[in-house]
Amino acid sequence: MDEQALLGLNPNADADFRQRALAYFEQLKISQDAWQVCAEALAQSIYSDDHIKFFCFQVLEHQIKFKYSELTEVQQQLIRETLITWLQAQMLNPQPEKTFIRNKAAQVFALLFVTEYLTKWPKFFFDILSVVDLNPRGVDMYLRILMAVDAELVDRDVVHTSEASYYFTLTYEARRNTLLKDTMREQCIPSLVESWYQILQNYQYNNSELTCQCLEVVGAYVSWIDLSLIANERFINMLLGHMSVEVLREEACDCLFEIINKGMDPIDKTKLVESLCQVLQSAGLFSIDQEDDVDFLARFSKLVNGMGQALIASWTKLIKNGDMKSAQDTLQAIEAKVSLMLQLLIHEDDDISSNIIGFCYDYLHILKQLSALSDQQKANVEAIMLAVMKKLTYDEEYNFENEGEDEAMFVEYRKQLKLLLDRLAQVSPELLLASVRRVFNTTLQNWQTTRFMEVEVAIRLLYMLAEALPVSHGAHFSGDVTKATVLQDMMRTLVTSGVSAYQHTSVTLEFFETVVRYEKFFAVEPQHIPAVLMAFLDHRGLRHTSPKVRSRTAYLFSRFVKSLNKQMNPFIEDVLNRIQDLLELSPPENGYQALLSSDDQLFIYETAGVLIVNSEYSAERKQVLMRNLLTPLMEKFKVLLEKLMMAQDEDRQMALADCLNHAVGFASRTSKAFSNKQTVKQCGCSEVYLDCLQTFLPALSCPLQKEVLRSGVRTFLHRMIICLEEEVLPFIPSASEHMLKDCEAKDLQEFIPLINQITAKFKTQVSPFLQQMFMPLLHAIFEVLLLPAEENDQSAALEKQMLRRSYFAFLQTVTGSGMSEVIANQGAENVERVLFTVIQGAVDYPDPIAQKTCFIILSKLVELWGGKDGPVGFADFVYKHIVPACFLAPLKQTFDLADAQTVLALSECAVTLKTIHLKRGPECIQYLQQEYLPSLQVAPEIIQEFCQALQQPDAKVFKNYLKV
Repeated sequence: MDEQALLGLNPNADADFRQRALAYFEQLKISQDAWQVCAEALAQSIYSDDHIKFFCFQVLEHQIKFKYSELTEVQQQLIRETLITWLQAQMLNPQPEKTFIRNKAAQVFALLFVTEYLTKWPKFFFDILSVVDLNPRGVDMYLRILMAVDAELVDRDVVHTSEASYYFTLTYEARRNTLLKDTMREQCIPSLVESWYQILQNYQYNNSELTCQCLEVVGAYVSWIDLSLIANERFINMLLGHMSVEVLREEACDCLFEIINKGMDPIDKTKLVESLCQVLQSAGLFSIDQEDDVDFLARFSKLVNGMGQALIASWTKLIKNGDMKSAQDTLQAIEAKVSLMLQLLIHEDDDISSNIIGFCYDYLHILKQLSALSDQQKANVEAIMLAVMKKLTYDEEYNFENEGEDEAMFVEYRKQLKLLLDRLAQVSPELLLASVRRVFNTTLQNWQTTRFMEVEVAIRLLYMLAEALPVSHGAHFSGDVTKATVLQDMMRTLVTSGVSAYQHTSVTLEFFETVVRYEKFFAVEPQHIPAVLMAFLDHRGLRHTSPKVRSRTAYLFSRFVKSLNKQMNPFIEDVLNRIQDLLELSPPENGYQALLSSDDQLFIYETAGVLIVNSEYSAERKQVLMRNLLTPLMEKFKVLLEKLMMAQDEDRQMALADCLNHAVGFASRTSKAFSNKQTVKQCGCSEVYLDCLQTFLPALSCPLQKEVLRSGVRTFLHRMIICLEEEVLPFIPSASEHMLKDCEAKDLQEFIPLINQITAKFKTQVSPFLQQMFMPLLHAIFEVLLLPAEENDQSAALEKQMLRRSYFAFLQTVTGSGMSEVIANQGAENVERVLFTVIQGAVDYPDPIAQKTCFIILSKLVELWGGKDGPVGFADFVYKHIVPACFLAPLKQTFDLADAQTVLALSECAVTLKTIHLKRGPECIQYLQQEYLPSLQVAPEIIQEFCQALQQPDAKVFKNYLKV
């Protein structure tokens, strides 16, 4: 072997050596006999370096996986012997191999097993067992090999292939794996089970590591072997014995869980679970409060959860089968586990609690199906409810300022509890409502002296009721009088208790979330709106000391104002005055700390816009208010743009450009308040927005920070096209001219949708403008597309692909908006160039999205120009170029019909051919039959078949024919 290259296998080697080692590995994979060198190195223990040993196993693995069938019988025998020799050496070596080598060796053994067990090596396991006997190192390898075999046969997380034939391979593997398992069940599983029993018996008191490994193997195999081999007195007694041994009990728990999980007859399953429970209970394992090992309890909770869910699955099957007597017995067995379930659910450790939620959820599902609940079942529901309420509570350690992994896990756990609460509401909505009301009222009466987590959870429960007790369109305060009254009372308490002043961010946020969720309450009791508005606007909300609270409140305030709409009328001017300072554009000076980020300010600007537009003021008053809102932005914009033009330092330029962009974004956001009922014109605000346009457009000619500035102004133009309609048209030509100067692929790609929007909206109104800018735009596109790019520059290639798509989308918009004359009037040479780019897009680029668009353009042009009175030479173009494109594109190797976009492209290709036939009639059929298809050496009967399908009146017939 190349000793120099092998040096690169060490993780600490420098990059050049590592590169050389990788190249050497690739070289050995291709080589015919390199595997023999590696096999010899392993069998004779030539190398002591761990990384080289691992490398040798990798080469063998590749040989077995991809090139095994190329080997002779003798060579295959050599691989078998190598592995057995290596295994024998493991028991004699002074030191065991590193774990990563043992795992890799086990994978290679498993691959060889899968390849040879059914044909050449039926004694695979017996050969291994005869070598390892009960030697601890040998047993370790034997157990690792068993886990690797199980992973190959059962574990669907193992990705076995990444080829295009994935599904075929998967089916083949599934069949092969079934055959392997069936053969193992017949030939060796009883012997393997016996070996496990011997290992467990031999090592349970003196080698916990091997015992745990063996328990893991039993747990893995039990899902697909005969359960009676494991679920018998000697095995179960041994496992239960392990439940009292500290170092074994977690693994024993998992093993029992797998046994319980095994699919079987419902009555047998109930008996199995019950017998296990009796033994576990008599061993004192149900006394949760006396156990302080939380890791074990988490596993035990998972086991109890498995037992509970297994019994519930049995009950469901028995009910379905009509066996009411057995179902009743099983239900009693389930009920007997509820007190244990509750102990685990309420446990202070969230992992333990989380592991039992599935049982709890399914138990409530049973209760939901019963016609009436017994007193005990009602008590169980109440106990679950109290447990959920308690467990929803934050603990002292929760870090609100710097949320990490533990906090994220608690948020996830809370989501699980929410599902339980929703299920409780389905079982007994009245009980849930009464319980929440009791907790809420008790807590809010004394909120000043109550800990934050209890106040937060009380409000949180009210918030959660909105989803737990669903109604249409949030109408919680109408309909069911009892429910409406209770919710109304709680909301009134929430907004009048003063709890919004509680000094903890979690309580503050929960308060605002809840008032927004129940915004319909304020339609019923509008007298509370001023107090809530003040909470939003003062130190409790938008001026809170916590940036997190300020940020969330900005969004919630915007939602609150939008939802209350007409009820806001008396407060509009007061609110606008109070938010004045929050609307200020933060200067790009170092060290200035604004209350709100620019993203948060967007919500405040939108809110201001909504207040003005939805007010009952006259158009004149609305215009004044809107001008007051937008004029400071325009003035600041002019000043900042001048500063940018003179700025030398690049960081300063970026800060100024960002600030300018924010100003445009804020103005843009105010326009979201307008609607079809309240247009810009009706509100008298056109002039203000036209002034904004005139203020912002000069930024397009700024040579500095072009990308940022153009992006902002472009977005504003998109909004103005919607809001100002034709009033925006005078600004478009000069804006377009500036945006086409010195542009790159991304600029063009983002500019084209603007032109498409204008074209689709104004159609013939913009025809003169489009005709004028059509070729300059195309030249700019072609110039960028023809720029040379480095071979491996994927981002440049992707940008070009996206630009190409945008270009074709532009042509599609022009042709689809009835403006084909824009193309026709560009002069014959330019028209021809454009048409050839579309043909090229349909055939040459392996991009089905672009291909689909190109065929849509071609069929539209054929429809418009393909008749007898079409442009001179177009019919010729149809036969020479469009017809061949319809055949050449699907014949390309890259045209993959397994891809959904490609199927759509083929469908449009069929439409193009149908349109040609529609416009040219029998002449088209004659051309295909006598000239084009014969030139492709297509058989006459296929030509006949093709032309018949094409002539069918139903387009679907031809589309389906093409697919086949």
